[in-house]
Amino acid sequence: MVLTDIEYLMSYLDAHHVPVINKSRHTYLTYHGLEEHYTYVLKKGIIKNSIILQDGREFNLSYIAKPDVISLLRDEVSKFTSQPFNVRVESKEASFYKIDRVTFWDYVNATPELQNYVKNYYRKKLSENIFRSQRMVMNGKKGAVCAFIYSLIDLFGRKVHEGILIDFTVTNDDIAGFCGISSRSSVNRMISELKNDGVLKIENRKFIITNISYLLDNIAN
Repeated sequence: MVLTDIEYLMSYLDAHHVPVINKSRHTYLTYHGLEEHYTYVLKKGIIKNSIILQDGREFNLSYIAKPDVISLLRDEVSKFTSQPFNVRVESKEASFYKIDRVTFWDYVNATPELQNYVKNYYRKKLSENIFRSQRMVMNGKKGAVCAFIYSLIDLFGRKVHEGILIDFTVTNDDIAGFCGISSRSSVNRMISELKNDGVLKIENRKFIITNISYLLDNIAN
């Protein structure tokens, strides 16, 4: 059986007895700007990455809902380095491998399979950053909301009779934070419009997407 890159990494960490820590819902793993000397790998759970803007608002960057390294920072040799963003647990609980960052890079530099993982990691993050920038720059507020909701399909989507259930509770405050919208009332209005237009239903605080074509039509190409 051929392991994926992340499966190989997790197997490697297990073989080297890297400790696992657990965090509960809405607790923070790291804070934007604070020095950190560990690298964390999400083993199980859902987390949200965000940064704090100059005006004090929190700007959401991404959800991570499957095993992955939380952040691979540019400096491989310094014992401490500043964290690029906040990491908050969004599931009931999440577990993480916790490894000294210099030791982690020693493992990577000595193992071709881990070097391949790192290469793919940076390629994936670059692609995500480009998509996020496009969502912010090329779409208006409604287009940004449509693009964000569409992005949830790959993360949490599950086919149901009425459409695609986003099997995760996303608040309007979080949508505002992901789309750079300062007013929660603006998000409330746009979600109401999508419901009235037959694009979304909300059941048990979760979205059901009933018209994917509408979302795509409102996303700039």
